[in-house]
Amino acid sequence: MNTVSEPRSHIRTALIAGSVAIGMAGLAYASVPLYRIFCQVTGFGGTTQRVEAMAATPVTGRTIKVRFDGNVRGGLPWAFAPAQGPMEIRIGEQNMAFFKASSSFTRATTGSATFNVTPAAAGKYFAKIQCFCFQEQTLTPGQSVEMPVVFYVDPAILDDADARDIDEITLSYSFFPVAEPTRPAGIYATGQAAIPQASGEHRGR
Repeated sequence: MNTVSEPRSHIRTALIAGSVAIGMAGLAYASVPLYRIFCQVTGFGGTTQRVEAMAATPVTGRTIKVRFDGNVRGGLPWAFAPAQGPMEIRIGEQNMAFFKASSSFTRATTGSATFNVTPAAAGKYFAKIQCFCFQEQTLTPGQSVEMPVVFYVDPAILDDADARDIDEITLSYSFFPVAEPTRPAGIYATGQAAIPQASGEHRGR
């Protein structure tokens, strides 16, 4: 019996498996749009739902708290964070929140956002109608904008035994740099111009 070739075979199998895992992780970060499509299709990691318009669902008397989180990855020279604190919303009611992004770079830079909600069980009930995350976003040097997201929580969450007791949801975004942008500066997915940072109170408060 060949006692040498068997351990080598196990080592080779382990190396191949490890390389595949690393390659998949690298693809997730190197190709943000593909990763986002994968998450939307599979619901992986609490990915939210995208809808063209709000469904004809009743507004319930039940409320739920929504918290917001934002960060940048991959060396993108932006500051990015929620423009307001937690919101107490009614399930089934349309709402709008804002995130603020500022560029500190000396030339135009473009980012693309991945997104998810926690707990993961709430992802398929958190529906976004309009969001800066639907398209790449480009900021000019020193530019600051407020980026809106229009959303609601589907009342169907109350019929799900795994999700109906959730009383708090966190909506998170991570912006990654885009090397070859496809959209002009400051244009949202809806075709509307970016909303400049306003003095005084934040929008959507």
